[in-house]
Amino acid sequence: MESVDIVLPCLDEAAALPWVLGRVPAGCRAIVVDNGSTDGSAGVARDLGATVVTEPRRGFGAAAHAGLLAATAPFVAFCDADASLDPDEIPALAALVRDGEADLVLGRRRPTTRGAWPWHARAANRVLGARIGRVAGIRLHDLGPMRVARREDLIALELQDRRSGYPLEMVLRAAAAGWRIAERDVAYRPRVGASKVTGTVRGTLTAVGDMSRILSEASR
Repeated sequence: MESVDIVLPCLDEAAALPWVLGRVPAGCRAIVVDNGSTDGSAGVARDLGATVVTEPRRGFGAAAHAGLLAATAPFVAFCDADASLDPDEIPALAALVRDGEADLVLGRRRPTTRGAWPWHARAANRVLGARIGRVAGIRLHDLGPMRVARREDLIALELQDRRSGYPLEMVLRAAAAGWRIAERDVAYRPRVGASKVTGTVRGTLTAVGDMSRILSEASR
């Protein structure tokens, strides 16, 4: 299929990057967006052949959007850089976009072990899914970080959030634009190292706050 650029927002993921970058399939390019790492992540990524982009503004959305702007392939995928998701699953998602079955495909996370997905993150995800249904009229099981769409279409959405609300804003704007949004199951493993977001109650609450703001803005 046509090539895919995989955007990997990265904050201190040096321990996970060797496995993640080793799982990038042929025909895909890894774009690691370093968001202020102090553990040498950028050097590790560069040594392993990834394209490295530096984004000094902290925030998942800032890093993800910097990667989108650096991408040049017809399709862009987003994936966590913590080894919880396997980049080798991305071509199957991208094929749905390429074949015209969907405009945006989200990976629905299926935990491989009980500890892969903390209870507070799962609970927040269920509540969020229900709220997305009320606001946007679409049914989603998971607002997962792995997703694929056409690069030019993503840029045209003019996403503004630079914090944890970026993935949600993408879905809401895509739905408002009439995109066909699909989900496909993907394996979800325990991440390598400590999570900065969903691995802690505080991080989950911060993400929920960001996403509640995005939902409130979309409801006006």
